[in-house]
Amino acid sequence: MSEVNLVIFDWDGTVMDSIGRIVSSMQAAAGLTGLAVPSDYAVKQIIGLSLDPAFAVLFPDTDSQQRRQLFEHYRDHYTLYDTTPSPLFAGVELLLQTLTEKNILLAVATGKARRGLDRMFADTGLGHYFVTSRCADEAQSKPHPDMLIQISQQLDILPANAIMVGDTSHDMKMAQAINMPRVGVTHGVHGADVLGQYQPKAIIDNLPALLAHI
Repeated sequence: MSEVNLVIFDWDGTVMDSIGRIVSSMQAAAGLTGLAVPSDYAVKQIIGLSLDPAFAVLFPDTDSQQRRQLFEHYRDHYTLYDTTPSPLFAGVELLLQTLTEKNILLAVATGKARRGLDRMFADTGLGHYFVTSRCADEAQSKPHPDMLIQISQQLDILPANAIMVGDTSHDMKMAQAINMPRVGVTHGVHGADVLGQYQPKAIIDNLPALLAHI
């Protein structure tokens, strides 16, 4: 087994339980734009993607003006109006602290924009644990492995010496594409039946369980 020097985390649905807020904000954005409101299930399937490809999946018949309106409504609703709680999953900070004490580098690869991730780093106080991160406006959207490639190259760590931790098929696919070991966590969008299709190193039900696989 290769030595683990780097753990890369997805954010929404992996570190933070923000799924409900994303769903309700996307549904509100659709209604305000005059579009058919997607189901909870449909929105959950695009969590982790950048907004442009997410809109293409959920609202394939929209034009550029409508997508611009969707973006503005979604951004405003998520950051200003939606009061759906988005707590950290249990044990997150202790896990990050433990990994750091083991001299393992930590990073984030997320479908959030940079502004959004930086806000989450500040709000949660977790930003200092991560040596780098890549966001939707800095790389190709998941499941393309661009985020992981950029992080690996920046830190000069081979994919084989890293682990991607995520809750969706998008996370598993992008790691699989560059043969990076991956761990699926079931407390987010996708369950073990979906995550298991991408040959993860492990499937866990909570983040502290990750320590048993490093």
